Amino acid sequence: MQDILKKYADLLTHYCVGIKEGDSLYVTSTVLAEPLVRELFRSATEAGANVEIMLSIREQEKIFIDHAGEKQLKTVSPFHKLAMETFDTFINIRAPFNLREMQNIDPEKSRIRQEANSPVLKTYFERTANKSMRRSLCQFPTDAAAQEAGMSLEEYTRFVFSACKLYDEDPISSWQEVGRFQQRITDFLNGREQFIYKSDAFEISFNAAGRTWINSDGKANMPSGEVYTSPLEDSVNGTIFFSYPAIYMGKEVEDVRLYVKDGLIEKWEARRGKDFLDHIFSLSGSRRFGEAAIGLNDHIQKITKNILFDEKMGGSVHMAIGQSYLQCGGKNESSIHWDMITDMKESGRIYADGELIYECGKFLI
Repeated sequence: MQDILKKYADLLTHYCVGIKEGDSLYVTSTVLAEPLVRELFRSATEAGANVEIMLSIREQEKIFIDHAGEKQLKTVSPFHKLAMETFDTFINIRAPFNLREMQNIDPEKSRIRQEANSPVLKTYFERTANKSMRRSLCQFPTDAAAQEAGMSLEEYTRFVFSACKLYDEDPISSWQEVGRFQQRITDFLNGREQFIYKSDAFEISFNAAGRTWINSDGKANMPSGEVYTSPLEDSVNGTIFFSYPAIYMGKEVEDVRLYVKDGLIEKWEARRGKDFLDHIFSLSGSRRFGEAAIGLNDHIQKITKNILFDEKMGGSVHMAIGQSYLQCGGKNESSIHWDMITDMKESGRIYADGELIYECGKFLI
């Protein structure tokens, strides 16, 4: 385990955020991830970084939402704000105690909190877009995440480490190979404008003229394995059905179907969780799409109810409501960014400028 964690830390330090001597690194996680945080601190310090660590305790955010007054809810952490404004690099290690701890919080208090933090979130998106801050989101295996995935902790640990290629002799070289493979697809997509995602269950179109498709090869997320863009905000039309469960803020929805006209989500349905969708779609900017993407990681073939892994699943596509990616040229602003995923392996097709380029989970180009 110690050797694997050292590999993980070195991958994050040298490949994902590319630490240089003198860089400032901000690390956030929970106390459960202390073994990985310790190795990351060692690796980044050896590389010359100045490291600051923020670890959360069990139910910290829930306790705050439950007991804070309105003035407290509107107060933004001055240190987190400073870090988002000034640090060179940022690594967030997901290590949950309980993935459902937020599901019964007061929605109005949650809204106030989200709105208060939206300027800091905007800064985060701006700085990651212009590359003045390099970031990585990754996972440390915990019982809560394993239970959500339907695995034992040992099984889930192997799943996480395998998805990150930590069992490879040289994980950095392995991810560089992923980058080369995906770049060919990215270059092709950047030469096209009009796209259609289609299956027996839905058909939705969008335009990406003037927008950029990006190769997600493990630098911003670990693991990765996707290509993505932000569609023109008023160009999305049709219906999209998300066949996999979607989880946000501890709430789970299933069988979501969205009806879209000229970029605006006009109607929504869900077999479970529609009341939560009603709340989300009341938030500013949430009824437009910030992302359209294609999952390419064939080593991820099981839904774990963790978007960091699930959205990369080979043979799937996903679209995100809310905040656009500025690095793609997107302009929609929102306090949320919620990815929802659908399977394409049975009857899925993608058309680019009228040409069939993808069928049943595989590119034809």
